[in-house]
Amino acid sequence: MTQLVGILNLTPDSFSDGGLFTETVKAIEQATSLFAKGAALVDIGAESTRPGAKALTSDEEWHRLEPVLTELFERYPGKLSVDTYHPETAARALALGDVIINDVTGLNDSDMVDVIVGYNARCVIGQLPGGNIEAAHRGKLVDDVAAVTQDLLAKAAELEERGLNRDKIILDPGIGFGKTPELNVELQAFAKEVPDYKVMIGYSRKRHLGDKRMELEPNLEAGRAAIAAGAAYLRVHDVAGHHRLLQ
Repeated sequence: MTQLVGILNLTPDSFSDGGLFTETVKAIEQATSLFAKGAALVDIGAESTRPGAKALTSDEEWHRLEPVLTELFERYPGKLSVDTYHPETAARALALGDVIINDVTGLNDSDMVDVIVGYNARCVIGQLPGGNIEAAHRGKLVDDVAAVTQDLLAKAAELEERGLNRDKIILDPGIGFGKTPELNVELQAFAKEVPDYKVMIGYSRKRHLGDKRMELEPNLEAGRAAIAAGAAYLRVHDVAGHHRLLQ
C-alpha cells in the first residue's frame, strides 16, 4: 500500500514553504501535524534544492537539523528521513539511530555510499543528471526514462554488492531535477519501470504540474498516476489532501 512522506523544510529559501519552519518549536509542531494528518514518514531538509539556492556546508546544515531531529527522533523513532547529500550530516543523523537518508544527488559521493553501507541504513537514491544540483538545473535536460532507470538500478546494484539488503533501498526518479516537463510527467508512474524495488515519487508542487501547481487537484492527479503504477511512497506537502486520496 502506498504511504505518505510529509515534507518538512527547515530552510529560509525553499520555493514552497521557505521560512515557515526555521524555528525549532514551529518545525516540531509541523512534523507532529504531518503525522497526525496521515504521514507514515516525515522527510526533514535543511538545504533548499531549488535553482540558485545557497549551498550549505555540512556544519551549517547540521546546525539547522540537530535540535529538530534530536527532539523528533525521541517522539518518532524509525519514522524520519533526512534530506541531505553531505556524508558528514548523514553520519551524524544515523548516530542517533534508525533514520532514512534521502540523497537527491544519487549517492554520487562515494563517502555517502560508505556511510550508508557502514550503518546498514535505509536510503532513498534520487536520480540527478550532471552529478550535482547546480549542474542538474543548468545542464541539458534528460528526456529518456530508460536513462533514469539504468542510473538508479546501477546505484542500487552497487549498494547490494556491498551487502545492503534490497529492502533498505528506495528509488526516486528525481522529478524536477534536470528532466524535461514531459519526462517529469512520465516519471510520476516510474514504479512500473522497477517492480523489484520500492519507489518514492516526489512531484509535489513542482513546475511540470502547471500554473496551478500550488493547488491540491494537480497534485492529486499526479498522485493517482503514482499510486496506479505501484509507488511505495508519495513525498508531499499536503498530507491531509493525499490521505483522503488514499482512503
